[in-house]
Amino acid sequence: MNFKQFVLSDVASVSLSNVDKKTNSAEAAVKLCNYVDVYNNYAITTHNYEMFMDASANYTEIEKFTLKKGDIAITKDSETRDDIGIPCYVANNFDDTVLLGYHCALIRCNSDLIDSKYLVAYLNSNIARKYFAYNATGSGQRASLSKSTIENMPIFAPSLQDQKMIGCLLSDIDKQICLNRQINDNLEAMARQLYEYWFIQFEFPDENGRPYKSSGGKMVWSDELNQYIPYGWKASQIKDFIASNVGGTWGNDICEYGDVKVSCIRGADIDSFKSFPTRFIKEKQLKLLLKPMDLVVEVSGGSPTQSTGRIAIITNELLNSYDDSVICSNFCRAITLKDNGYSSYFYYLWKLFYDQGVMFNFEGKTTGIKNLQTDLLFQTNVVKPNKDVASKFNQIIINIKSLQCNNINDNEFYINLRNILNKILMTGQVTVNYHLCDKYKLQKLVCTD
Repeated sequence: MNFKQFVLSDVASVSLSNVDKKTNSAEAAVKLCNYVDVYNNYAITTHNYEMFMDASANYTEIEKFTLKKGDIAITKDSETRDDIGIPCYVANNFDDTVLLGYHCALIRCNSDLIDSKYLVAYLNSNIARKYFAYNATGSGQRASLSKSTIENMPIFAPSLQDQKMIGCLLSDIDKQICLNRQINDNLEAMARQLYEYWFIQFEFPDENGRPYKSSGGKMVWSDELNQYIPYGWKASQIKDFIASNVGGTWGNDICEYGDVKVSCIRGADIDSFKSFPTRFIKEKQLKLLLKPMDLVVEVSGGSPTQSTGRIAIITNELLNSYDDSVICSNFCRAITLKDNGYSSYFYYLWKLFYDQGVMFNFEGKTTGIKNLQTDLLFQTNVVKPNKDVASKFNQIIINIKSLQCNNINDNEFYINLRNILNKILMTGQVTVNYHLCDKYKLQKLVCTD
């Protein structure tokens, strides 16, 4: 491929958004695509719409910053230089008005000169990342990109036809990543809905496979819970489920004599389950290794504003991904239940408490850092289902978590593949012959080196 050099302003317009998060009754109601929406997504689609916040804007702002299919948004301000210039492709038009929010810049391509998907891939390349890092202004708490810095960024691009083939290839890989994430989101929503149906509405299957409560299943009054519960179920405290509750460790940065290599789940990893950092622990600490169906709870936020109480369930698939050598950090605790058949029930009970903010009634502070007071929380009265129902629910959830883990692992592969292809395509080491007769299949990748 023959690459030509431009500056960004030769092929696209750049606008720095000034749309804030405030709502003014004198302005039009809009949805706002914010910094985190741009930072966390390779592409913005209609699937992201529900995550956008409600805001308002005036006519000029709507005219200038309404997102359209083919637009590119980038982060322009952040605490570190590594987090500025992160691009996101707008893949769909929206039925309602969606504006790009403050701390972001909007790039609108001239489609006769540059392909939007190619430009997103280019902005994700090492060439662009280094340019933004070196040319950002500010120091200390804030790094920022000016309009002129963005406009003057050098762009190296092949012919428009080659751009489109490269853009389509990398975009198709990203579509698979997004699809896997959507599948996982839907699986999680199904699991939580099933928990509510079985253990809040008490509509678990009876011996005839019918919904228990609405089919006339016997209910008995519980004074401890102040409600009717299914016959054979009982009130219990959270602590009665737990066999052990052990703090984690951060281990060592480097391997010393006799150390054992492990992977460590931090609080920040609980929601993503990917790329756990490598640590080294002493042989006597091997008792801290997590076991299948253990639960990891974040009990210290690490800062006055970071939330605590997030929970993860440890599956066989997860442990196998890390050679069965996984610990949790010292900001977390590993909980082992007396009966693993209750693990999934306990997991979604805890998530319900988290969503409702119940557990935050038991927070304390140490030197400004929030800490979850689990001893107090564990005295909370909850319903304990019979073992048969809990075990059936557990098996369903294990299967769901297995599917989610496989999708996460697949996405790790696709993300690495996308990054490798991005690097070699942007430097002209390979060309791509991409036949659109089969939209999702790469027909031929030809090395030119």
